[in-house]
Amino acid sequence: MNWSHVTSSRRVRRGLRACVAACIALVVPAIVGVASASAVWVPRPGTTWQWDIIENVPEPFLPVQMYDVDLEQAVPSETRIPVTLGGRTTVVTWRAGQNAGIVDRLHRAGKIAICYLDTGAYETYRPDAALFPGTPGWRRGDPSSDVILNDTGWNDEYWLDIRPGQWQKFAPIMWARLDLAKRIGCDGVEPDQNNPWRNVPDDFPLTLAHQKAWYLKVAEQAHLRDLSVGMKNAPEEEVTDADTVRAFDWNLNEECFVYEECDTLEQFIDAGKAVFNTEFTDVWVAERRTSRYADPLVLRRTVCALAARRDRYGRLTYLSRFSILIKTEVPDDPYYTC
Repeated sequence: MNWSHVTSSRRVRRGLRACVAACIALVVPAIVGVASASAVWVPRPGTTWQWDIIENVPEPFLPVQMYDVDLEQAVPSETRIPVTLGGRTTVVTWRAGQNAGIVDRLHRAGKIAICYLDTGAYETYRPDAALFPGTPGWRRGDPSSDVILNDTGWNDEYWLDIRPGQWQKFAPIMWARLDLAKRIGCDGVEPDQNNPWRNVPDDFPLTLAHQKAWYLKVAEQAHLRDLSVGMKNAPEEEVTDADTVRAFDWNLNEECFVYEECDTLEQFIDAGKAVFNTEFTDVWVAERRTSRYADPLVLRRTVCALAARRDRYGRLTYLSRFSILIKTEVPDDPYYTC
């Protein structure tokens, strides 16, 4: 998503869908993710980072090992990327972004450059938006809207139908975005919005098995381009499991502390892979019904204390090895960590 297009509040629905049993029963297609290529970046637990996916990232850079920046804003100069969809090739022009050249500058500063992009959502304002088939808003039986679903809660952004048999209608557009990331020198990618299961209409026939299969496909495509790739969100145990932990090089999670759903992420720590966690002040205010968490310093004390809790034997847990950031609603300049 383009963070200049954000709404004033998050509207992502957190309730569980009624189809859990059916989801578990389905067999995930045999695309179980490839193991991380040896050439790609696989960060260890505790790797330091900054998440700044806005225009005009401040410099000089912070003393961290990795920066996560927006792909479109990082394009250094006008770049043309071909997209072949339905047997027809279209060349998409990506113009220089407001952080033009930032990937090279990060490399000169000795940092890893991760590039943020959506792979599971349609954004009306991206240069490749005209290539997506259909119109927003799923209506049962309407073939014109069988790919672009309901809005994600962010302005001008809509979930995509990631079911097998449907994603082929738009996936080449996303793979071309990975080509762009490779072309401009990103070390890896943060693919977002691949987890529509909790957020589409209850009667839409999407399952957790579909979601897991799509995650694995995204990881596979990133590795085909020698890009490091992180698994974003989807803490459900049917999705974050041995297959996805093996397929992805790291994890990026939003808000697992406030929603008390960090448990499945221990698998990444056990595998020697970093978990980059961010907790947002506005979400804590809404969920805990108190304005005290609007102060990022208060929230930092709270979250860092949770991460530092010890088990019954007096030992620190896997939570202490998370790479934690405290942010306001938009992942931007403020930098608060444990």
